[in-house]
Amino acid sequence: MLVLFDSPAGHCLFKVMDSGLLKKPEDIWDAFTSAESAKKAVKLKAFHKFEDTAEAVQSATALVEGKLSAGMKKFLKKSIVSKELQETLAVADAKLGGAIKEKLGIACIHDESALQLTRGLRNQIESLVEAASASEMKSMAIGLAHSLSRYKLKFSPDKVDTMIVQAIGLLDDLDKELNTYAMRLREWYGWHFPELGKIVPDHQMYAKALMKMGVRTSCKSLDFSDILPEEVELEMKDAAEISMGTEVSEDDIANILQLCDQVVSLSEYRAQLWDYLRNRMQAIAPNLTTVVGELVGARLIAHAGSLMNLAKQPASTVQILGAEKALFRALKTKHDTPKYGLIYHASLVGQAEPKHKGKISRVLAAKCALSIRVDALGDTSEPTVGYEGRLKVEERLRQLQGKAPIPKEEVKLAVKQPKVAMAADAKAGGYSTAGDAVLDGKKAKKEKKAEAGDDEAAKKAAKKAKKAAAAAAGENGDAEAGEKKKKKRDKDDDEEKPKKKKKSKE
Repeated sequence: MLVLFDSPAGHCLFKVMDSGLLKKPEDIWDAFTSAESAKKAVKLKAFHKFEDTAEAVQSATALVEGKLSAGMKKFLKKSIVSKELQETLAVADAKLGGAIKEKLGIACIHDESALQLTRGLRNQIESLVEAASASEMKSMAIGLAHSLSRYKLKFSPDKVDTMIVQAIGLLDDLDKELNTYAMRLREWYGWHFPELGKIVPDHQMYAKALMKMGVRTSCKSLDFSDILPEEVELEMKDAAEISMGTEVSEDDIANILQLCDQVVSLSEYRAQLWDYLRNRMQAIAPNLTTVVGELVGARLIAHAGSLMNLAKQPASTVQILGAEKALFRALKTKHDTPKYGLIYHASLVGQAEPKHKGKISRVLAAKCALSIRVDALGDTSEPTVGYEGRLKVEERLRQLQGKAPIPKEEVKLAVKQPKVAMAADAKAGGYSTAGDAVLDGKKAKKEKKAEAGDDEAAKKAAKKAKKAAAAAAGENGDAEAGEKKKKKRDKDDDEEKPKKKKKSKE
């Protein structure tokens, strides 16, 4: 009998030397208690070593699913079929045995003796396979275990959302530090050249110009075309000649220039970190990035702790995520709860009018929740759900603003094409029909308002006529009622007069 065993190092084919072991399966384990007894019980007939971990993972996953891998099929053909061996093959999995018999025609068995043989071989595999040392076998087993676990979990290093949480936190810290340094630099150099602060509002340009200039007297002889626009450069040179600033020493300028170097390096690192964060968001949460952008999406993930935690939240929680303090204060004081949290900074919410921001936030949160779940649990990396959700939110925004809806052809084209291509087309100098749609929408809105005004005027006139008719009817009714009452009084008086006469006679 032959025994097929798949080790971390490769495929093994053993021959049972003692046929008496198969008669008593309960005694098989005793034959594998030591390396010497195991070598007497079985003998290595053939061995195929895996070339790399990928081949080992492929073979292991096929065994888990009960399938025959290409490597094992080739190994069995070479070891059994080509040699025309007629012996029975013992396997540890019944499904695998069926696949081998179906594809190669080898008789396979799967019983108690086969399981006990596999158990014994697993215990003494390091001593039975001399082609791989014990340390090599151990390292291969660890590598295969890790790779197989990653495969089962569909793990990818690009999907680690911890990097996003750390990157967005560092980005916020850099913004605060950069703003502090830049304001300190402006205040410090403002004693020497106060006019420069208003002329160059950008912090990085300010620091670069200062590093090149040093003292303001050298400003006129230098060229700043690689840093500043031409008109700003001319204005700066004119202001340097008539500046009201005081003179400073060389030590002061040296320290100021060191601070400039810090501001420039921090600005460059912030730009690099922003590119890293944007690429990470495109890899981890492409649908969420399409709907709300990289920055808002990263803040949502960081606030929830991870992408999976965010995916477990309903749309109502995503809508007010980041406004917990205001929410609990409103619940405590029994006031209105907040309508939005971090999602308020999304571009779609910013485009809406103040009275429509709450509605757009609710619609956007619903599409965000769907996109987050697709990113966290879906297999595809295409942001199709994000594009569709963003288009629906934009359509709802146009509806609230009274504009014409987006044509279906443009919607289909936007879903098919990537966002970058759409942005590039928008920058081209061609004619855009979006303006026509907006104008038509405005005209339609004015016409609707005019029609509504005419209808309201007609309704008001009808109401006035109805009230006048009711008033006239009321006056006529009062007159008729007065006449009836008068007739009744006269009749009562006529009846009372004879009674009085009778009483007087008596």
